[in-house]
Amino acid sequence: MEPKNQTVISKFILLGLSEDMDLQPFLFGLFLYMYLVCVIGNLLIILAVISDSHLHTPMYFFLSNLSFTDICFTSTTIPKMLVNIQIQSKVITYEECLTQMYFFMIFAGLENLLLTVMAYDRFVVICYPLHYMAIMNPGLCGLLLMLSWLICLIYSLLQSLMVLRVSFCRETEIPHFFCELTQIIKLSCSDTLLNDIMLYFVTGLLGVIPLIGILFSYSRIISSIMGISSAGGKYKAFSTCGSHLSVVSLFYGAGLGVYFTSGTAHPSRKGSIASVFYTVVTPMLNPFIYSLRNKDIKGALRKLFSI
Repeated sequence: MEPKNQTVISKFILLGLSEDMDLQPFLFGLFLYMYLVCVIGNLLIILAVISDSHLHTPMYFFLSNLSFTDICFTSTTIPKMLVNIQIQSKVITYEECLTQMYFFMIFAGLENLLLTVMAYDRFVVICYPLHYMAIMNPGLCGLLLMLSWLICLIYSLLQSLMVLRVSFCRETEIPHFFCELTQIIKLSCSDTLLNDIMLYFVTGLLGVIPLIGILFSYSRIISSIMGISSAGGKYKAFSTCGSHLSVVSLFYGAGLGVYFTSGTAHPSRKGSIASVFYTVVTPMLNPFIYSLRNKDIKGALRKLFSI
């Protein structure tokens, strides 16, 4: 008997990280804690940048936008996961799944592009310090941010529209805790060649090219730092981009882990566990990485709390 196809199904089943019912309260508490830390930490970074006029520079402009993106990024997946654990349900409707997938792609892509723009910002401040404010003027910063949003909105819309054209069989179980594009495509029983082509094309466009840009920027940065004669000057120059380099390493390291674990023909929960670092842990750690060794941010936070 052939499986009955249906162009539009009513629901998907999110299998989550574990089917062990005894483990669900622990997972609920853990993810609620990480989500709250992520939201509060990134919100404090945004408020600190807004409240302190000394932080109204290109670097902190992009940092505040990265913090906003991190809040939205985690908010697309974790609240639904927490609700499902609380009500002991694994169901997500077709409409909710597509909406979650759409916004997830927007903010995942935006995080990637913002890290690339911030790498360019660090490249300019290290390699062309005397012309930094002239090059990274408010007009260029606004343009770079607007282009990043526009690219992600268009890409996410195209991917979502292409998902609408595929049909699904009876198998609607997603071995994940949220609706991920690759998992949705694997559930389809119709021809997904165009979806796969689009997916690989955009992965190269929004994944490989920004990474090449980041690597190029840091190769120039390292070359410039090596040209500084004093050890103090080298340390000061490297400290200006150390936080960003740490965040990039976390983001791309977790992203590569997700890519290699989800690229198998028979996906398992290993991909879900790897995605936790990509979607929750990295956005949660970003505020700590940028604030612990940053005197300007710590000073702005002290002023914020004193108010």
